[in-house]
Amino acid sequence: MGGSTLRSPRQLVRAGLIPETILDDVEQVAARYATAIPDTFLSLIETPDDPVGLQVIPHPDELIMAPSEREDPIGDDALSPVPGIVHRYEDRALLKPLLICPLYCRFCFRREHVGPDGGLLDEAALETALGWLRTHEQIREVILTGGDPLMLSARRLAHIVRALDDIPHVTTIRIHSRVPLADPGRITDELTGAMETDKAMWLVLHANHEREFTEAGRAALRRMQRRGIPLLGQSVLLRGVNDSVEALEGLFRAMVENRVKPYYLHQLDPAPGTARFHVPVEEGRALLQGLRGRVTGLAWPTYILDIPGGFGKVPLGPDYLDTGSGMVQDPSGRWHELP
Repeated sequence: MGGSTLRSPRQLVRAGLIPETILDDVEQVAARYATAIPDTFLSLIETPDDPVGLQVIPHPDELIMAPSEREDPIGDDALSPVPGIVHRYEDRALLKPLLICPLYCRFCFRREHVGPDGGLLDEAALETALGWLRTHEQIREVILTGGDPLMLSARRLAHIVRALDDIPHVTTIRIHSRVPLADPGRITDELTGAMETDKAMWLVLHANHEREFTEAGRAALRRMQRRGIPLLGQSVLLRGVNDSVEALEGLFRAMVENRVKPYYLHQLDPAPGTARFHVPVEEGRALLQGLRGRVTGLAWPTYILDIPGGFGKVPLGPDYLDTGSGMVQDPSGRWHELP
């Protein structure tokens, strides 16, 4: 298992991550939003405002809510028929067995809900959620999320996977997690064994910067791959973390070199107090365009927006076809007549 984790503002001061002068403000942030910096991430922080530190160190600006921000930015609460289930798309559903994470991202769209003290579905609530999945035969894919499903014990995770295994109309199980890189010691043979299933099992790894791929994290990914679990990567476009062509190239190359296929690059969801991370969509499109032809297609994710209010995900481009003129743009920016 992982080592020590910093959780209090006073610990952050002692570690040199925040100055004493903002302690009172950060205490107010901590009273509202959870804090956790595991030793794996702590060892990567060179300065508090570097690409790793920005992701996990609380900041007084989190108390400022911009007009465009929402407490439930993607409509999870409105689309939850029973506790632990979110049903946005016809053929798939989220199952959130807990709301605990190995670290707490300062840009998290569920930051109002996640934390170390709550969110674990008890036996009755879990059975209700599983019962809902059993009776909705259009559900073909179940996405385990939260929180972070790999914070569950191996016994509890195995119980959930076996229950999903027994639902005939469920063909695919997907797990979304930061654990393999944030707390790689948790990826034991027992935990990966708990993920064994006759269904199609996928793991979607959340990473935002190439420095997150430590040797211990790479070893954890290899342990999962030896179980035959294919890995996809998802990232959030974040100001100061990966908002340059060079940073995104490094991130996506690190994924591909570790047999993780970049899947989604998310436009930041407008959660409360996250405006300091916002990158405008047009800038994001330009960054993706700057990568075309520079990296292999294996390293090319879909740039995605989860429309606020729960209306679903849509790709944002960039676009290379001008339908009005019948011209198509190559990776160098030159235009050609469409054949």
